[in-house]
Amino acid sequence: MNGADLYRLEGSVESIVFHSAETGFTVLEMATDSELVTVVGEFADIAVGETLIVTGTYSTHAKYGLQLKAQIYERLMPATASAIASYLSSGAIKGVGPVLAKKMVGKFGDDTLTIIEQTPEKLAEIDGISPKKAQQIAGEYGKLFGIRTVMIFLNQFGISASYAIRTWKKFGVSAQEMVSNNPFILCCDEIGVPFELADQIAVKNGLAPDSYERVSAGVLYILRHNSGNGHVCLPERKVAETGHKLVDVDSYLVGDVIADMVEKNELVRLKVREESFVYLPRYYEAECFIASKLSMMLGQTEPENLPDAEEFVARHEQEQGITYADLQRKAIITAISRQVMILTGGPGTGKTTAISAIIHLLGQMGEKVSLAAPTGRAAKRMSELTGVEAKTVHRLLEVDFSDGSGTTKFKRNEKNPLPCDAVIIDETSMMDTLLFESLLRALKFSCRLILVGDPDQLPSVGAGNLLGDLIDSGCFPVVHLTEIFRQAAQSLIITNAHAIVTGEYPQMDTRDNDFFFLPDSSALHMAATAADLCVRRLPQSYGYSPMWDIQVIAPTRVGAAGTGELNRILQQAINPPDPSKKEFTAGSVVFREGDKVMQIKNNYDLVWEKEDGEAGMGVFNGDIGVIELINKPSTSIIVRFDDRTAEYSFDMANELELAYAITVHKSQGNEYDAVILPLMAGKSRMYYRSLLYTAVTRAKKLLIILGSRETVCYMVDNHRKSRRYTNLVYLLGEVCG
Repeated sequence: MNGADLYRLEGSVESIVFHSAETGFTVLEMATDSELVTVVGEFADIAVGETLIVTGTYSTHAKYGLQLKAQIYERLMPATASAIASYLSSGAIKGVGPVLAKKMVGKFGDDTLTIIEQTPEKLAEIDGISPKKAQQIAGEYGKLFGIRTVMIFLNQFGISASYAIRTWKKFGVSAQEMVSNNPFILCCDEIGVPFELADQIAVKNGLAPDSYERVSAGVLYILRHNSGNGHVCLPERKVAETGHKLVDVDSYLVGDVIADMVEKNELVRLKVREESFVYLPRYYEAECFIASKLSMMLGQTEPENLPDAEEFVARHEQEQGITYADLQRKAIITAISRQVMILTGGPGTGKTTAISAIIHLLGQMGEKVSLAAPTGRAAKRMSELTGVEAKTVHRLLEVDFSDGSGTTKFKRNEKNPLPCDAVIIDETSMMDTLLFESLLRALKFSCRLILVGDPDQLPSVGAGNLLGDLIDSGCFPVVHLTEIFRQAAQSLIITNAHAIVTGEYPQMDTRDNDFFFLPDSSALHMAATAADLCVRRLPQSYGYSPMWDIQVIAPTRVGAAGTGELNRILQQAINPPDPSKKEFTAGSVVFREGDKVMQIKNNYDLVWEKEDGEAGMGVFNGDIGVIELINKPSTSIIVRFDDRTAEYSFDMANELELAYAITVHKSQGNEYDAVILPLMAGKSRMYYRSLLYTAVTRAKKLLIILGSRETVCYMVDNHRKSRRYTNLVYLLGEVCG
């Protein structure tokens, strides 16, 4: 069989191997007149016993063998009484089981499905079916076949089946009519069609450029887009100005539409001093909840039987033969005596020592402690440093994979709180507003919350400036460790990191330490030097693995020294083309067996397996792995993430990036034995102090900066902090003041 040829098969669904309610991705076995065929594709709520006509191409899967990849499918009504009985008995229609199916087919025979569709009131003639039940059965049957109409309708505008499934789930039988009247409803969070695509449909359908539907959709797009840039809200004047440019209408009209949206509760307006801010309701609710929950936690009274904290710590020091520095001791005492506290400090200041003591003493007090961090690597590092298991925040809260809303939901919440007495979160600067809200919803009011982080690092990728806002509010006890301990002080990585934070230039001329500067003015030469360091010089001098011990980090994706170009050059040096290694091209990127790759978005539906047979779901933004297998006939990729393997189809390659070089933002929460940091000459908007500091602190044993001394000095001098629009400090002041 030629994989490029289209085949058309008709048959009945014998079994469903896998089905994702969220995306519609399905693996099923279909019986034709001559064989049993494995079919994969995007299907709506499919059921055993259904008759399908499937058009697609054949391929060979590495694990499951020959299969048909469906491009188009049609549902056919089972035609004979026996086929109808089998179909209805499978539970395809909600409310109809084997007993009822037998009665219905016994009375109506081959006409059963026609009766359900056209004259459902006749079903009430059957014992056990009331008129109301008859209408319910007809409604459920209508859902099954209505989604095909929606798929065909949306396909003409280039909208994929997965979007069609989400559209049907949200709007049901009214979907086509509602989308025709207002295509911008496709841009909602649950569906997620881009504004520009919906706007094209609107133009084709003749929707007026200044219509409320179009302008309001533009406003929502601006707020959603900027939440991706870190903003929880925006000044109303900025939304009006940007809306004027986006939808090409007068800014006064945009202002009127914003006012109407506030009136309809589609937006929330908050006036802080003399400025009005506009929120998507979800973010406003999150900020308000964070402020109120933390206020109530601060108001909790400590049990009377707690030991005297200072005596307790002194006894612990004596028993362990340890003497803590003054600020470490203050941090430990604060953590075990207060409901909420924040512990900060740069590298080498003893945060881990303090955390370990806090865990030990809280355990002695009979409290169950949970440790977590925003990323898998940060959680793993926390586990290694403390000797206590740490989880990702998502794993701690238990992602609810059964929810089909398209938004992240957790099993742990107010009704099902975490079974612990204290929670310690590391790398809190990486926590965004919505994730922190979810964490607080899962905490009992009596639970301790200890937030650990470094406010001088970059803020979270998601919306908010959580750690900075909590500190700036002045509502919580904050202990900032400043003393660099003797062993750490011998490291130029650490002393230079602290110099950068205080606005001092790092020492760059020492040749016998762990911080090296190699002057270079050519971006092309820098990339070649980085490749040589990875492949030859560092492995020869230090025994480092080019794949796992060395990480190239860059401020930006673009340019001759951006991660895009660096990855191309590093891939050629570390994992060059080889006849024994299969590869495929996605856009401008070549993926090859043996490549180091990073997952760049949370995918809760991606199935993974371990060698012992354990399976689960979910691969998350920032996870780094290696491509083990590329199977062109089945258009699939197998990626190993530590002890797990996950399978991607070629069309999911946009969720992966080469990871020989990664951005500083993507490196947060991780540490590497050796870091190479190329800095092009010039005054890029990405050249600022906190980004340089974050990059330097990713290195554990060795840091090499390539570029010009002037660029490093410019970054140290540029202490601008990207303004993130949030009002958490104001809201905390309202409830805690």
